[in-house]
Amino acid sequence: MTATIVALGPAGGRGRARDVDRHLGARLRERRIALGLSQQELAGKAGISHRQAHGYEAGAERIGAGRLFALARALGVEVGYFFEGLGSGGPSRLTARQRRTLELARELAGLPRRQREALAELVHVLAGTGTPAA
Repeated sequence: MTATIVALGPAGGRGRARDVDRHLGARLRERRIALGLSQQELAGKAGISHRQAHGYEAGAERIGAGRLFALARALGVEVGYFFEGLGSGGPSRLTARQRRTLELARELAGLPRRQREALAELVHVLAGTGTPAA
């Protein structure tokens, strides 16, 4: 039997753990914003405090398995959603374009239904895809 030596950083592996926490927090924030939810609304849906939601999104607090499951249910995704892109070399960072898209999604979610539908129709026409099926 051979032993494998794993080189840990000065924090004894904590650096990688914190990268995972930041990645999960970034994915949590992306999904929350895409749904047009505030941190308070997310906290209410997941049964946590606003401070906890903020800490999770910042990567300052670790998310336990049960809590991650509750957050996934509150956001309408599978638990695996939070881990997508994790092996790509570090915590995900939004590009300026992705950030603008998320902000636009949040603003659209706040509009009344008729205005959202009218804007969606306009976007389809401008994109040359015609109008969406009713």
